[in-house]
Amino acid sequence: MITASQQHGAAQEPQAGHEGGFDLAEMLGHHILNSREYELPFVGYVPLPHWPELAVGGLTIDVSPTKHVILLLLAALITAGLAILAGQRVARAEAGRAPSGLANAIEAVVVYFRDDLCKGYIGHGSQRFVPLVLTMFFFILTMNLLGLVPWGGSATGNIVVTATLALVTFVVVEVSGLLTLGPKGYLKTIFHVPQGVTGAMKYVVLAVMTPVEFMGKFLKPFALAIRLFANMTAGHVLIFSVLGFIFLFGNLPYVRWLIAAGSYGLVSAILLLEVLIALIQAYVFAMLTAAFVGLIRDPH
Repeated sequence: MITASQQHGAAQEPQAGHEGGFDLAEMLGHHILNSREYELPFVGYVPLPHWPELAVGGLTIDVSPTKHVILLLLAALITAGLAILAGQRVARAEAGRAPSGLANAIEAVVVYFRDDLCKGYIGHGSQRFVPLVLTMFFFILTMNLLGLVPWGGSATGNIVVTATLALVTFVVVEVSGLLTLGPKGYLKTIFHVPQGVTGAMKYVVLAVMTPVEFMGKFLKPFALAIRLFANMTAGHVLIFSVLGFIFLFGNLPYVRWLIAAGSYGLVSAILLLEVLIALIQAYVFAMLTAAFVGLIRDPH
């Protein structure tokens, strides 16, 4: 995604306002939007490499890395590293003793998703979907939390990222439904007539419900993408907007320290809430993924 920050050239600091003051919008843009530069501690904004575009048919595809691509790769490495570390500790644990520390916490989450959430929502055959649901949860949680650390950012604040995750869910749901129900049973999830409806009313219900059922297949992943994107973006906008009070009103005599203290206190409380929201949004995405799989595999 190309952002307005690219138009100002590579590796630029947030600019001042029109009158030489602080520009809150510029600060928000550098943190939330995607860009061709990444902020490093004690270095500033560093331009990312630009690679030649790929020509596919009549289209040209820009495959150059951006800030959110870097954050996606970082989140993937952290998620994989934690999973491997936890697996090694569990494998080395003594017989009859549960692993301790981080491995114990990860194992508890895995057992909960496997035995309670996936089995409860999907039912028979849920084991094959456990890796997907767990990957969604840990990967999204890691991306959400990266947005709360210094010099970080949340890739889930990019609608393209959340839409891609939702597309993965959509494909898994529809393919699993087709394989479980067969072509005839799958078509009934679109051309649906409730039991007991007969005669001419059957065709009236078909005419009304078929577009609704068909659109519902796309609205579910759309809601997944928008919910995650909107919640993560809104939290960061709120945090930086409150911090901006320090610069917008910090020049007022006698009240600058009061404004600074109030802003930092409120932002600290919001950050604690954001940690909870990051966890909840990751859980909701994973939970709804399991629920959608269960709904299409067992329409009753």
